[in-house]
Amino acid sequence: MSNSRILLVEDDPAISEILQHNLEREGYEVIPVADGQSALHRARSWSPDLLILDLMIPVIDGLEVCRQLRSDPRTQEIRVLMLTAKGEETDEVVGFNMGADDYVTKPFRVKPLMERVKAQLRRPAATSAKGDIVAHGGIEMNRIDHVVTLDGQEVLLTPTEFRLLWTFLRQQGRTFSRHELMDCSRGEDANSLERTIDVHIRSLRKKLGDYAPCVETVRGIGYRFRPNATTAVTS
Repeated sequence: MSNSRILLVEDDPAISEILQHNLEREGYEVIPVADGQSALHRARSWSPDLLILDLMIPVIDGLEVCRQLRSDPRTQEIRVLMLTAKGEETDEVVGFNMGADDYVTKPFRVKPLMERVKAQLRRPAATSAKGDIVAHGGIEMNRIDHVVTLDGQEVLLTPTEFRLLWTFLRQQGRTFSRHELMDCSRGEDANSLERTIDVHIRSLRKKLGDYAPCVETVRGIGYRFRPNATTAVTS
């Protein structure tokens, strides 16, 4: 059984009850709260491993809760899975910019959501502010501002592409299976994302231009970022 602590921030009693039941059945210790002020208080006093955070909550909304968590040394490493009825990519980017680690839209299916929770708890704790910028050669990423530059020129990535590149740059040389990359990415539910991971990689490579060869295919396994790969465009 898991000993992980989860702070559940949801103002809809029916949803909160369903989630709490399923999380506790998985062995997690769960405390439910219904507003942003209570969420911040509990996060600081209880030190959960993960927040499941609804965006539209009273007193202090979810985005501001996330921003305050990331700006407080006591809470900046807590993982945040944002749960909201908003599903536009712009909303996802805003949540990501505020420091959310994952983003699930309502209505949701309980089983895929539980898998997203497990994926977050398998990953290392979120990096502090000093780790919000990573770089390799001419590639630089700023996680807070959601900005990627190639040789000083900004390139626009989708949230999924951004997460993939962030994962590669943080662990250069490591081979990731498609399932691991699914866990690190965001957007659709887990099953559909796994089926389309190759599509996201192809799109990412196209946007990386001369740096595309750094994202290598490891046959039968998945992908890796090879730092010493040539930056010459290959056919």
